[in-house]
Amino acid sequence: MTHHMLVLAGGLSHERDVSLRSGRRVAEALRGVGLDVTVRDIDATFLGELANDRPSVVIPLLHGASGEDGAIRAVLDAMAVPYVGSDPDACRAAFDKPTAKARVAAAGLLTPRSVALPQTTFRELGAAPVMGALLDTLGLPLVVKPAQGGSSLGATAVREAADLPAAMVSCFSYADTALVEQLVSGIEIAVSVIETVEGPMSLPPVEIAPDGGFYDYAARYTAGATEFFVPARIDLETAAVCSKAALLAHSALGLRDLSRTDLIIDSSGQPYFLEVNVAPGMTETSLFPQAVTAAGLELGAIWRQLAERAGVR
Repeated sequence: MTHHMLVLAGGLSHERDVSLRSGRRVAEALRGVGLDVTVRDIDATFLGELANDRPSVVIPLLHGASGEDGAIRAVLDAMAVPYVGSDPDACRAAFDKPTAKARVAAAGLLTPRSVALPQTTFRELGAAPVMGALLDTLGLPLVVKPAQGGSSLGATAVREAADLPAAMVSCFSYADTALVEQLVSGIEIAVSVIETVEGPMSLPPVEIAPDGGFYDYAARYTAGATEFFVPARIDLETAAVCSKAALLAHSALGLRDLSRTDLIIDSSGQPYFLEVNVAPGMTETSLFPQAVTAAGLELGAIWRQLAERAGVR
């Protein structure tokens, strides 16, 4: 049985605010089911306190690089402190979008055609010819997004060639490598996966309908900027295909405890894998909590179950 739990929230990534909101939400949910929870940011005093006052389980809700690239989890492993979520190797693979796309494609999922290029390539070969080659190869419309990172920070939909340079500049302000991907038109779906004693199970798919047509940071975290439909407005057969895709991505990347896979369904009903998240947002507008509610479950009960399983691993 899990006793004292430590929720890690905050960090120094661009997604700090989202992480703090996620941490508060999960802590409140756990306290609501009678558990003892502390919420803490990470800093230079963290490891000393952890050694002196070991929690039974850590819940990392750090978004962005500090929480999803596996580094914090590797330190927790080194200190033999149990935590909820995927191990460092799986985190690294999932956090790097080109790597994740390659692995799920090898497992049989479709993913939009893309090219990943570091900023140095544009400097060495010239930005204009490189962008010309990308347009020749991938065509329009495109999505330009950081190869690492979440919350759609630095992500831009490009429908005209003239808009590509500004999209690249925006992307490189968040990461050193850009993922330039064909923009598949269709219905955007998020499918969350949780692991239970019976094995991984998918939650009802959430449909994302941003007012502006593109699910960027503002659309994600501004109340009212996006409509969500839970369950998604898709037929049962398509929903089953999406659930199967999320479970396959979870398995192919070696993920653990929970994940959220983002898909887009084209006009033929075919889902395309976009990315997977090992530390899904837990804010009031986040997709994972909406899926939990739609499944008739309670967020506190789900996190208690995940924490108890992690504590006895």
